[in-house]
Amino acid sequence: MTASDVSKQMLAIAAAAAEATGAEDLVALDVSEPLPLVDIFLLATGRSERNVAAIADEIEEKLLEAGHKRLRREGRQESRWILIDFGDLVVHVFHEQERAFYGLERLWKDCPVVPIDRPAEAIAD
Repeated sequence: MTASDVSKQMLAIAAAAAEATGAEDLVALDVSEPLPLVDIFLLATGRSERNVAAIADEIEEKLLEAGHKRLRREGRQESRWILIDFGDLVVHVFHEQERAFYGLERLWKDCPVVPIDRPAEAIAD
């Protein structure tokens, strides 16, 4: 299996929102082979708890505006690692210390990296 076009569109929206709020080190992984219910993991890093929360909130807002349904969100209260599940796309927004500690890139190293395309409206800004 490979990530669907809809998942890639969701990824573009989420990545643009993350970058707009100061996210760093964005990496998208195609996890559709080992996880049949998810296509893409987006990993992003914030510099502080406030930044992590702002990144997650902006991603969620933009995906909801685009008509995608959030299935669940975890970690908002502590804002050290926020997970937002949109079904085909699962977003992980980490504080930089948690990202280094948990090392999801290492855990999913066999999964291909998905190029992050920018939506046309994000490029125009």
